[in-house]
Amino acid sequence: MSLSSERIVPIPTDLAELQSPQWLNTALAERFPGVQITKVTPGPIVSRVSTNARFEIEAAGGLPEGLSAHLCGKGYFTEGGAAARAVGAFEVYFYRDLAHATGVRTLNSLYADVDPRTHDSVVITEDVVAQGARFLDPTSEYGPERVAESLAQLARLHAATWLSPKIADTPWLAPRLHTLCGLMSAEVIRKINFETEVGAGVPAEVRDADRLVAAYRALADQTAAAPVWSVIHGDAHVGNLYLEADGRPALLDWQLTQRGPWYLDVGYHLGSTLSPGERRTHEKDLLRHYLDELRAGGVEPPAWDAAWRDLRGGILHGFYLWGITQIVRPEVRAELLHRLGSAAADHDVFAVVGL
Repeated sequence: MSLSSERIVPIPTDLAELQSPQWLNTALAERFPGVQITKVTPGPIVSRVSTNARFEIEAAGGLPEGLSAHLCGKGYFTEGGAAARAVGAFEVYFYRDLAHATGVRTLNSLYADVDPRTHDSVVITEDVVAQGARFLDPTSEYGPERVAESLAQLARLHAATWLSPKIADTPWLAPRLHTLCGLMSAEVIRKINFETEVGAGVPAEVRDADRLVAAYRALADQTAAAPVWSVIHGDAHVGNLYLEADGRPALLDWQLTQRGPWYLDVGYHLGSTLSPGERRTHEKDLLRHYLDELRAGGVEPPAWDAAWRDLRGGILHGFYLWGITQIVRPEVRAELLHRLGSAAADHDVFAVVGL
């Protein structure tokens, strides 16, 4: 598991540079020595906080084995993206240092790096849309069978990094839930979510912004000191998944990856992917499935009673993240808050931190 890389290729500062044959030849040379890209045909661009651009390449003498003609580049090139560069760097570190080593199903990264001085970063991956993949949004239909498949991928990630001494002191993987604590006050959570139509589906017993903020601060302290940890995805809702051409789910959007306890991913995933009724019917079987997958990955899983109790921490994590979410469409926020709020009430999540 390689966790360091000397940056020898300047990070492009705009999309035109990223899509130039000159820069691509330099960036891809380590994986594909001698590659000579001669033509780049730009494709669709999605530019919100980050800029995601699909493009097609041609090379002198044909493309080398393993290099797809259909690629996608991601960077933070807009004025609006400048503030997110530091957060985006964590995703690039993951693709650069961990993705291939863990074997988790995700985008195939061909180049990824960060300028440590400016936090400018870029990642080049295969264009999975050209391969027939379908990207999802947080409310995409996603039944228990698919949840079982994505839990198996989370178990693979966790098992591959479980208490690994190679990453125990890696700075970019340090626990950082505490950085989310001050992003929004309880007053703003009430104003934009809990006291609007967006929060109407949140059960009254957990629709308490002050309590939620206090509970999350306690959870951040608790998980930072957790004795058992692995690398976690950190934001495991359906909108951060895509389906490959054969229908298998794969993970993406790794900005919140860090060291943390397994349940931050699993509780959040179970609470956010299924309707409350489906979750209540299937959550115990799905948690058992996850624990079995951990064992298959060579990790002795926690005992059932402890796992069922600790799952509440992941539900609290997801509930807080959607409680502070502003820029997502109101109907999406409403559905995720309904799902996670219902799970929070069912599991009495504030009790996990003594509130």
